[in-house]
Amino acid sequence: MSSLPEPSAGSTRSVLDVVPVMPVVVVDDLAHAVPIARALVAGGLPAIELTLRTPVALDAIAAIAAEVPEILVGAGTVVAPGQAKLAQDAGAQFLVSPGATPALLDAMAATGLPFLPGTSTVSEVLAVLEAGFTDMKFFPAEAAGGAPWLKSVAAPVPDARFCPTGGITAASAPAYLALPNVGCVGGSWLTPADVVGRGDWAEVERRAREAAALAG
Repeated sequence: MSSLPEPSAGSTRSVLDVVPVMPVVVVDDLAHAVPIARALVAGGLPAIELTLRTPVALDAIAAIAAEVPEILVGAGTVVAPGQAKLAQDAGAQFLVSPGATPALLDAMAATGLPFLPGTSTVSEVLAVLEAGFTDMKFFPAEAAGGAPWLKSVAAPVPDARFCPTGGITAASAPAYLALPNVGCVGGSWLTPADVVGRGDWAEVERRAREAAALAG
């Protein structure tokens, strides 16, 4: 099973350092889960955030964890404390939430898995930092201020690192990735519903390859 990269001197392992674009994927049909994961790996993105928005999401995580061990599989849209343990039991290796309450932070931390709690204001960022966590999600990125917001908070809160997600495109991703406090961006454009619906895994692979190239 894939794991987080070894940390550099003086740092810790982080979900933010695995891929430049974290594929944010919604799976409605369980049969699509493994082919999507394989296409992402083939395109050079060995990580996936599978959102807990559909009835098959946990089964999809389990299938990917079992059949595509070379990918780092995470659970996104964790919105209730109980979902953290369910995702872990299904095989999730990291967790992502759109927001962060004290109970949700506690539940995600209790799993021992790396996680990205969601933030969209400076006060929320400070609350997550006070709780002892420096890696977080910025959501909804475009609606909440985008790259200019992240650039503005870099100086007053330099310890915070982000995965901005929400409304980001292949065209806008480079502006985010150029910021010192951004480790990766969340991208739903890699697996649009029409492409997944017709089972065009070659197109998913092509999009993944283009996104992987943003690391350079």
